[in-house]
Amino acid sequence: MGNPKVSVVITGWEARYYDEILDIVTLFQYRKFIRKLMHEETAVFPGARVAELGVGNGRNAILLSEKIGPEGVVVGFDISPDMLKRAREKTEKYGNIMIVNHDIRVPFEREYENYFDVALIALAFHGFTPEDRIRIIENTKSILKDGGKFYLLDYNQMDYSKAPFYFKILIDKFECPLAEEFLSYPLVEVMEKHGFKLTKKREYVRGLFQYSEFTLIK
Repeated sequence: MGNPKVSVVITGWEARYYDEILDIVTLFQYRKFIRKLMHEETAVFPGARVAELGVGNGRNAILLSEKIGPEGVVVGFDISPDMLKRAREKTEKYGNIMIVNHDIRVPFEREYENYFDVALIALAFHGFTPEDRIRIIENTKSILKDGGKFYLLDYNQMDYSKAPFYFKILIDKFECPLAEEFLSYPLVEVMEKHGFKLTKKREYVRGLFQYSEFTLIK
């Protein structure tokens, strides 16, 4: 079940060309999809402070930086050396983006406490153990302001036995072993337990993926 070689830390050529790979395997539909999410479904505003948890190659950070303007900041956190290098190369001309080497399972520096208006994690949350997910939620809670938004783009919760065959192939052959477990993960209940209320949810690709907005109530 799953591909044991897949990890939350992507390295090598897969890390350096992550955005390009996503574009190719989705026939360039992901590029349009993620722009719509960042520009239309993510509640950022001019001057906002945004944390991206797992910045990857920096595509989302760039899209968000276009909305927050020069007064805001996007801080992208990651631990993959190859992704950090690529993200820094792609974002170096943007004065409102910072790329930081930090493991989101570890508490953030105190300078970020109650600092951000918005946090985002895209296509990565399912790859962490349930214990690490709790750590990430709590760490994110510490850096968000009261009323801050936490967005998760990931697989939707569903009955795996009723999923389309092509989705089962994706989960069984290409994903990490935790991906199938995430499909039945009580995401909303866990988030509520840690102070986050589900305030918006969009489903995509016939309900296989979700983009959920959680609002922090301290």
